[in-house]
Amino acid sequence: MHLPTKDEARHLLDQHVQDSYQRLHARMVATAMEGYAPQFDGDPQRWHVTGLLHDLDFEKHPDQHPAESLRWFAEWNYPAEFIHAVEAHAYGYHGFTTLPQTKLAAALLACDEISGIFYAYRKLNPVRYGEMKASSIKKKIKDLAFAAKVDRRTIYLGCEHLGVSIDDHVDNLIRFFSALE
Repeated sequence: MHLPTKDEARHLLDQHVQDSYQRLHARMVATAMEGYAPQFDGDPQRWHVTGLLHDLDFEKHPDQHPAESLRWFAEWNYPAEFIHAVEAHAYGYHGFTTLPQTKLAAALLACDEISGIFYAYRKLNPVRYGEMKASSIKKKIKDLAFAAKVDRRTIYLGCEHLGVSIDDHVDNLIRFFSALE
């Protein structure tokens, strides 16, 4: 069982994902995951690759996501922990009912949707991620009309399973996302 290196994962992403937003989203989630890895005794490369590849089939199969990716990952002999994390990040969608059982899976669930909040906020307020105010992001999370397609319940569920408050999560992501600039 193996995972690709960061470079190999970027190549896979480039092969399967053409949409610029989806590529940015993958990089954002990978950055957040890598930032969290040391806090939970995780391997930063494994956590980064998990974030980078978690939506690999979304562009081509949005109504079944991540079913196709899960098939690919099993065929490619990726580790069970990685496959579980990708499956659990789809909790509540397309018939997926797997809750996160590992910190890797919980972090992916916590980081995935909230990345959309950060992206939308930055589109309206063109400041660097590291200069964002946590209080502003928290207000946007509570404002259900803002980035309305972002599923807040999965953010909270991920934070709960990760053992991180939403306040600390937002603070951490501001710090982690500053590496994107």
